[in-house]
Amino acid sequence: MKLTRIPIELDIADRRLCAEHLRPDGAAAAPVLVFLHEGLGSIAQWKDFPAGLCEALGLPGFVYERQGFGNSAPLDGPRTPRYLHAEALEVLPAVLAAAGIRDYLLIGHSDGGSIALLHAAGHPRGLRAIVTEAAHVRVEAITLAGIRDAVHAWQSTDLPARLARYHGDKTVATFAGWSDVWLSESFREWDIVAELPAIRCPVLALQGADDEYGTPKQLAWIAGAVSGPVDTLLIPKCAHIPHFQARRTVMNALTEFVRRQL
Repeated sequence: MKLTRIPIELDIADRRLCAEHLRPDGAAAAPVLVFLHEGLGSIAQWKDFPAGLCEALGLPGFVYERQGFGNSAPLDGPRTPRYLHAEALEVLPAVLAAAGIRDYLLIGHSDGGSIALLHAAGHPRGLRAIVTEAAHVRVEAITLAGIRDAVHAWQSTDLPARLARYHGDKTVATFAGWSDVWLSESFREWDIVAELPAIRCPVLALQGADDEYGTPKQLAWIAGAVSGPVDTLLIPKCAHIPHFQARRTVMNALTEFVRRQL
């Protein structure tokens, strides 16, 4: 199936955000699969996963880069512990409105998964369901240890050069904007579990059993708190990026879940 990529730029609160519409030939008009990248992610870092899922389902897709990432505008300053709430409840609705998306499913990885949960808790009109990969709803010791390991890799390996391929001259600010807020004292008590009962739409939550940033408790907290139907999948021999490390398993789970929502 041929797929057309349509790059666009959005002006959200005087900040330029880069995005892409993904349109497989013969696809239905809606719902749109909206992809929310991880804490150091970008459109390019998804590689061909969004396109592959859109083609498998015959549905349009939409991918965008949050402020501070990829080709979008740089960050204005340090992030606060409420940055994920702001992305979920303020920025994402503005992005969807600017892109003309009214009927959609969210697919979020890591930070993007947490954003998807918070967005769903706000009861947005038009949201059919959400999928989370390696989402966090509480800060765990393993989370902080994983981020400290990433900081060490930043200081001692070619990680800055590898990230610069995607974030250019924003790379230092992009990495610091992620690591500094998660390792800050003010973020230690970050906890969104109490907000999850407001979620009534269907949820599919996935996580690798060997995730270096979270334990399987994250899945249990999500499943035990949301009010709507929820499926969880703990993937063996898989770390923090299930859509790469267990692509076939993830593709099968997502296609089955999305088709049920249709």
